[in-house]
Amino acid sequence: MRPLARCLLGVPAVLALLTCSLASAVAAEDVKKDAKNSQNLGKSRTSSKNDLDLKEVVFVIQSQSNSFHAEKAKQLEQNILKQAADLTQELPRVLLLHLLDKHEGAWTILPLLPHFSTSFSRNSSWIFFCEEETRIHIPKLLETLRRYDPSKEWFLGKALHDEQSTIIHHYAFAEDPTIFKFPDFAAGWALSLPLINKLTKRLKSESLKSDFTIDLKHEIALYIWDKGNGPHLTPVPEFCTDDVSSPKATSCATMFHAFLPLCGNPVKEMAVFVAVKTCKKFHDDRIPIVKQTWEDQARLIEYYSDYAESSIPTIDLGVPNTERGHCGKTFAILERFLNHSSDTTTWLVIVDDDTLISMVFSREAVRRLLASKCRCYSNDAPDDMVLGMCFSGLGIPVTHSPLFHQARPVDYPEDYLSHQVPISFHKHWNIDPIKVYFTWLAPNGKDASSGRKQAHFKEEL
Repeated sequence: MRPLARCLLGVPAVLALLTCSLASAVAAEDVKKDAKNSQNLGKSRTSSKNDLDLKEVVFVIQSQSNSFHAEKAKQLEQNILKQAADLTQELPRVLLLHLLDKHEGAWTILPLLPHFSTSFSRNSSWIFFCEEETRIHIPKLLETLRRYDPSKEWFLGKALHDEQSTIIHHYAFAEDPTIFKFPDFAAGWALSLPLINKLTKRLKSESLKSDFTIDLKHEIALYIWDKGNGPHLTPVPEFCTDDVSSPKATSCATMFHAFLPLCGNPVKEMAVFVAVKTCKKFHDDRIPIVKQTWEDQARLIEYYSDYAESSIPTIDLGVPNTERGHCGKTFAILERFLNHSSDTTTWLVIVDDDTLISMVFSREAVRRLLASKCRCYSNDAPDDMVLGMCFSGLGIPVTHSPLFHQARPVDYPEDYLSHQVPISFHKHWNIDPIKVYFTWLAPNGKDASSGRKQAHFKEEL
């Protein structure tokens, strides 16, 4: 694995400020009818058992090329094959997503469905997807899948739903967002081959409409549902995100290990520089929240604005504030970091002034980027999308972490967050950001009532 495969940790997805709403009373009613039909179909299949050999299940681990994550996926692959050998069953096929296709869109899964259809339609019944930390009890999984007729179109998973309409789901089903269910990838999810084949025909007749993805699990569910022409997600209680040690896990086919990944020795505080993007109109509203919450954890920190204010202090980089994208300001920060910080400062964290922490770069990634000719096409270009395109062109992989969140805690299903150790949230809209910080992100030992901890020495560039 090339060393550069570990040089960039990026946001989980592009934040698109879309104001369109996909919901309507008609669509909501369609979802209700479809969910009811799915429940009725589910009742009819529980009375029958289907013969299912393990060799009929294709396991797809949603892996990444980053060396740490690739090794985690490899360990899960070995565990699946060992369980199969212990059962004296013919070994199943286990695929690592990052090895299937070098195409950048492969991680969104849908572009790979034609490959699954062509390769596995004849001898397989199920494609089972899971994350690298999903724990699978193979005998229980087989027992669970045998309850479903593999000749039918099935979309199985642990069901999540929104409690309120949210920007990350384009305000879908605004009248009642709880009616639309989408899978928790951590618990694993499955598609029957007849459904794979149907989706493949659709993909061949009409191309995917979006060129970016915000929340893959929700968008896949929407695509499969196809405005009522496809199946609704069928909840499977045996697909769980409980920890392996939990008493509930005994009835689960899948479990999930929630933890902060340990990929080596901890990075020293003085090796991390934090750059906060702000502008004059937010100095009084947002900067005090940063100072009351996480600022004390940053040993090296600077605030970048369109106005120099010594009391904060902020630094004017000479880039005017823009209402939309902030590409010009971001590249100015990258230049300053590379040219004015010590070589021992190996990591750069760039955050917005309403982030409770969002994009992370290694020094080598910044060096490679700025040595290239890839730059913003305008100061107000979307910096996240431009950076993604630049790093893609340089062959530097962006590592996805679901622990970085582009929205507020209320924008995510509570059950989804329950098996995470979150690193960040974004936006202060209609919430108490200080309460959010001390509820979700504050390190042990902080005084949640006052928002204070013992101050320590802090340096600036």
